[in-house]
Amino acid sequence: MRATNGAARHRMIVRMKKRAKGFFSGRRKMYRVVCEAVRRAEAMAFSGRKLKKRQFRSLWIKRVGIASRECGLPYSRLIAGLQKADIRLDRKQLSELAIHQPAAFAEVVGKAKAALA
Repeated sequence: MRATNGAARHRMIVRMKKRAKGFFSGRRKMYRVVCEAVRRAEAMAFSGRKLKKRQFRSLWIKRVGIASRECGLPYSRLIAGLQKADIRLDRKQLSELAIHQPAAFAEVVGKAKAALA
């Protein structure tokens, strides 16, 4: 008797097509095209997750830079002052402070200025 692995192969195809759910036209229906589309989508998703981190850090730096200039200290000097004052706040925390608690952010900037002087 000749074994063709029919059931196993069918399950593999179904699993692959399930991952292509929501794709357009042949990218959802034709197995060979589905494989290509899913492989590419997963590669883009991986790089997208890395890009997301990069873009958020950039956004936080911009927010902190704007808020620190309003307090009379440029971003680069603020970061140098925070290091000298041994204040360990990351860019995300500084950004949140700048948006939601401007008074607390101004206090942090004041401490950074004092450490620089």
